[in-house]
Amino acid sequence: MKASVIYAVQLAALALAACGDSYSTGPDPVDPVDPDPPPQATVVTATGDIAARVGEFRALLGEPANGGTAGEQPAGRREINWDGAGANPFNNRNDFPPDFFNTNVRTGAVFATSGSGFRNDSTLFADVDPSYADEFDFFTENRIFAPVGSSQMEVLFRVAGETTPAAVTGFGVVFTDVDRNGAAGIEAYDRDGRSLGVYAAPVRSDADGLSFVGMKFDEPIIARVRIVAGEASLAPGVYDISNGGSADLVVMDNFLFGEPRALR
Repeated sequence: MKASVIYAVQLAALALAACGDSYSTGPDPVDPVDPDPPPQATVVTATGDIAARVGEFRALLGEPANGGTAGEQPAGRREINWDGAGANPFNNRNDFPPDFFNTNVRTGAVFATSGSGFRNDSTLFADVDPSYADEFDFFTENRIFAPVGSSQMEVLFRVAGETTPAAVTGFGVVFTDVDRNGAAGIEAYDRDGRSLGVYAAPVRSDADGLSFVGMKFDEPIIARVRIVAGEASLAPGVYDISNGGSADLVVMDNFLFGEPRALR
């Protein structure tokens, strides 16, 4: 099955899992003069040397970088670079806590997956399969991230360090080793589960293998994002297409997002 078809099937499954409908693209039957078009995002993508474009996206999200400061901040953004997890006992294991980056490091991000867990890895996933050491790279050293038992995950937003549901203006992901068009990307949803669009990561352009995609809206309307990171999950004996396998394997480095604002 071609990668574009695989990704289309994945996204069809995402649409079925959504809590609500998509935005209307035609006349509103209640008010045909005022249809309900989808909001438009500013989209930033990059491959190869992605640092400048990631910096551009940081500027779009706003200053300052709020780190792990608890509570809703008046301006700025949050970022997860996985190294922020420190030397906790969950690194290089398959049970990384899904709420770590809201309870331990208070960024306001909580994870979910249809798989069995998450892995924050400092070995380029060589501990999972030795071949992965030649597939993946870091954007900010030296840890990268992937769901376990699935190539998909969700990020839900909370007021940093709290359980209060929140929304953000934008979200971006650094992917490593995107070999096929459509193998990796993100879909954003509003508070009602309506899709705000699908945004694909570009194919890697060089041996470093880094790709970036981010989208930014004018208002904090993203309550949830779904991430597709490759066509299969990492596992012993599962090889990337560049190493004789049948699937494009992809993992993630930095997540960047706007300051989480409480849903009111």
